[in-house]
Amino acid sequence: MADPIIVIGAGIGGLTAGALLACRGYDVTIYEQAWVPGGCASTFKRRGFTFDVGATQVAGLEPGGIHQRIFEELGVDLPLATPCNPACAVFLPGETEPIKVWRDPQQWQRERQKQFPGSEPFWQLMAKLFRASWKFQGRDPVLPPRNSWDLWQLISALRLDTLVTVPFTLMTVGDALRLYGIKDDQRLKTFLDLQLKLYSQVTADETALLYAATALGVSQAPQGLSHLHGSMQVLSDRLVEALEKHGGKLKLGHSIEQIHTQNNHVTQVTIRHQKTGKTWTEAAHHVVANVTVQNLVKLLDISPSPFWKLYQNRVEKLPQPSGAFVVYLGVDCQAIPEDCSPHLQFLYDHNSPIGENNSLFVSVSQPGDGRAPEGKATIIASSFTDPQIWFDRTPEAYQSLKQQYMAEAIARLSAYFHLTPTTIIHQEGATPCTFARFTARDKGVVGGIGQRVSTFGPFGIATRTPVNHLWLVGDSTHPGEGTAGVSYSALTAVRQIDSNS
Repeated sequence: MADPIIVIGAGIGGLTAGALLACRGYDVTIYEQAWVPGGCASTFKRRGFTFDVGATQVAGLEPGGIHQRIFEELGVDLPLATPCNPACAVFLPGETEPIKVWRDPQQWQRERQKQFPGSEPFWQLMAKLFRASWKFQGRDPVLPPRNSWDLWQLISALRLDTLVTVPFTLMTVGDALRLYGIKDDQRLKTFLDLQLKLYSQVTADETALLYAATALGVSQAPQGLSHLHGSMQVLSDRLVEALEKHGGKLKLGHSIEQIHTQNNHVTQVTIRHQKTGKTWTEAAHHVVANVTVQNLVKLLDISPSPFWKLYQNRVEKLPQPSGAFVVYLGVDCQAIPEDCSPHLQFLYDHNSPIGENNSLFVSVSQPGDGRAPEGKATIIASSFTDPQIWFDRTPEAYQSLKQQYMAEAIARLSAYFHLTPTTIIHQEGATPCTFARFTARDKGVVGGIGQRVSTFGPFGIATRTPVNHLWLVGDSTHPGEGTAGVSYSALTAVRQIDSNS
């Protein structure tokens, strides 16, 4: 009988790892503290509306894309999806015409040349780095490597076309703007800050250039972002289907309270049933943790080795990740302007109390996509926020801050959408406290650890931890956030486990 593998968390990373391991013959059980799978890519229903909790776009569905490759191995169909074109419509402060990030590469080139004259050499560099990085990632390198097998996988993925990226490994987007003499183009800088904050959690001056090349290039064909039919939940539903098809088990409403080790090796976990409060231990030959790295260091019962202590120290020194405030609106379709893009970004002046950078990322359901009744639509708007300000407040102070954010967000959205008491059918908000409660992420943080040079690629957090047979997957690890990113990390961990067998 195969040695048992326990997966902590049924987010997309955990479900992908669990389904692939089950498909490859391992005895897998996934434990999820929530009562629905999907994590930050799950959904909830209100009054006939279906709301995506967090993630609203999917990359990697194209032939050769990470989801397509994984679903083919699992033997399940990809969910139906519509390509996003444009991927996003970006409104800068005081502007009524958006910058449209088109799916077609030529159309996007014409758009950026019109919007940012003189910047084309910078964009050509980004395109060149994207092509090289995308081919490299498609060869499944292990980053960062932690033993000889990992190093060999990395070396095997290198080609001559990868060498073009080497001189830029330690550069940020801000460095590239200075290189091309356009660092003082404030409109371009504002656009890049807005887009990169969404994908990398940090601004252009901090975002690793190689990460930015992928984040900014993945929107164009033959890759591209997609809008799933039904909801984001269909992605996790297909993965659950694959897990169970191959004999894996999913236990909802169960949290992992502690990971136990002996001689720097995983031995067992302590499990708690969320409804009854009952706890017990189960043996595990491997543990795959689909949690934040901050959560992981709190789960071990002891510090099993000096290397683990160094690991903890590094985690403690990481910059504070961002939280999110999200507004969920169910509206009459009269609230939606004609030709509204499915995804929009708005940047406001600096007098707004909302978020860290006064921005809103907005996703709008499309007719017939299964998210709203006929003649209705959903609007989901999120802003970054400091997670610390939401905790340790009195209930009254918490509700007051939440109402302030909600009112400000709706007021801002009303400048574009026709939002009135008549057109708004349902509204509610989520704070970092909400995300902490339903996803168990430390402080309710979103989006990983931030893709700075010091935390990206060869300098990132590895899937292989200092504890033998303890693996980390999810947005804390290379290559970062998004369903495609966490699926790459899951595939890496599965291949590493296979190499140990």
